[in-house]
Amino acid sequence: MQLHPTVAAVTQRIVERSAAMRSAYLQRLNEAVNRPPGNERMGCANVAHAFAGMPEDDKTTAVTGISKFRVVTERAPHIGIVTAYNDMLSAHAPLQHYPDIVKAQARANGATAQVAGGVPAMCDGVTQGTPGMELSLFSRDVIAMATAVALSHDMFDAALMLGVCDKIVPGLLIGALHFGHLPMVFVPAGPMPSGLSNNEKSKVRELAAQGLVGREALLEAEGKAYHAPGTCTFYGTANSNQMLLEAMGLHVPGTAFVAPGGALRDELTRESTRTVLSITKARRFAPIGQVVDERCIVNAMVALLATGGSTNHLIHWVAVARAAGIVIDWDDFAALSDVVPLLSHVYPNGSADVNQFQAAGGTGYIIQELLNAGYMHEDVLTVREGGLREFTCEPALDGDKLVWNATGASKDDTIVRPATAPFSTSGGLKLLQGNLGRSVIKVSAVPDDRHIIEAPARVFDSQDDLHVAFKAGELNKDVICVVRWQGPQANGMPELHKLTPPLAVLQGKGFRVALVTDGRMSGASGKVPAAIHVSPEAVVGGPLARVRNGDVIRLDAVAGTLEVNVDAAEWAARPLAQMPEALRAANSVGMGRELFTNMRRSALTAEEGASSWL
Repeated sequence: MQLHPTVAAVTQRIVERSAAMRSAYLQRLNEAVNRPPGNERMGCANVAHAFAGMPEDDKTTAVTGISKFRVVTERAPHIGIVTAYNDMLSAHAPLQHYPDIVKAQARANGATAQVAGGVPAMCDGVTQGTPGMELSLFSRDVIAMATAVALSHDMFDAALMLGVCDKIVPGLLIGALHFGHLPMVFVPAGPMPSGLSNNEKSKVRELAAQGLVGREALLEAEGKAYHAPGTCTFYGTANSNQMLLEAMGLHVPGTAFVAPGGALRDELTRESTRTVLSITKARRFAPIGQVVDERCIVNAMVALLATGGSTNHLIHWVAVARAAGIVIDWDDFAALSDVVPLLSHVYPNGSADVNQFQAAGGTGYIIQELLNAGYMHEDVLTVREGGLREFTCEPALDGDKLVWNATGASKDDTIVRPATAPFSTSGGLKLLQGNLGRSVIKVSAVPDDRHIIEAPARVFDSQDDLHVAFKAGELNKDVICVVRWQGPQANGMPELHKLTPPLAVLQGKGFRVALVTDGRMSGASGKVPAAIHVSPEAVVGGPLARVRNGDVIRLDAVAGTLEVNVDAAEWAARPLAQMPEALRAANSVGMGRELFTNMRRSALTAEEGASSWL
């Protein structure tokens, strides 16, 4: 199938824009590839330290009666494992025993493996609406740095990245790409079983926001929704991560949404070990820095748009691309979104959860349709010899043998549809721009009659202030809520998911409401129109610092505009509001926020990936 002309054009302009940076990146990669193995480069003490803690059978082999290091004497491939395991995250709890599975499989394949290091992993579901949430975005860069620390031992022929959730996968990927000379495979854990439906959970949250049910009923509902090891079942940032990794060819094919704990899941983890060993230098060499090229990044962007994925990735994947020497921006997303069809309805874009999505065809079906319709590059390098077409298949066990079956047609066209009959002819994300700056909006879950909202502004300095106004009944009207001082430099750009229930209640009452903010929303948000990531942010003099109560704002997701209806001369002459000192002080201390001061100070804009390391 011929590549769609817009996909081709966007790819080409990314190639041209990135040429110098990508060339320098590949030069560094090739220099690292062409070095001798670590055990030959390093001193004997270094080598001995590296392998001292390994089991004796892995560490040594008998050669003429003398015990010597297998990695040295047999040139045995050595795999580094970077794990985000902790059991605070339900999605990461299954990762606890993965290193044992990997080491056993490596041993069976004549290789060795070590846990090179762990990375921190926080649960945004735990920290939503709390001070801890202000560490969340920058935890991505901390994870990237921790990945670099783990791999800096520089003794590895390949690596496996164990992680699933919101900032964890982007952080692992950014860190991995700074060691782009290594073959790498990402290893997920799969979703928890379906519990209380996401729609029912949201209804209880809205009732609680109105004071119609108490804490006991709300906690019961939440406990039925989040109830077991595995990823949360809505299509938020964590599950969008998994879709994008499949589209990039960085998983064992079809691994994303296989449930944890079963025989198939364990065999896929073994297969990840076999796969990464198949792409070491002695075989089909495919280091991650070559796999993740401009076409690979475009494939990820297309998959995000085709599934109505998380808005967080308009920040994260900008940073991921930059780690590979590639420059993308929101104009690229917008151009692709205009032509990429929406092929799935998974909550919050529909009522299905990711288990139902998997049963309907899952990632394999989406990639199959996008390839067949010319929306994805097929001529890309992946971790598998069969290329991206292999990612259109679904894994299964035939006895104890792992096989892949063709995905075929949609098994439920209320959840996934072919590219010839999509839910929408355009993707789920839109770029907004105007005199309030540049912003993004997720429209795939917003009712069609809410794509244009024009109403007076009510300005808030924090999400807590909005909750107070809602409870006092002050927002029972058409209103656009402006929540500022929420960007990367102001307070670390927390998600504002706790605003979804009150705004949804107002919308349910028939009021025309919207949110405009320089902060983020959860990957699970979408029902209420929300212009988010407004750049430049208010704290650095962005336009939101000029907005006053009563200003009429027009959010137009059809035309792609975000404007305040104020005379241009008056608007230009208005003084910029300053972040209240009490708020600035409160945002900078407690819950470890002091340690992130330099990250806030050096953070780039949301459109530049909110990176603190560039």
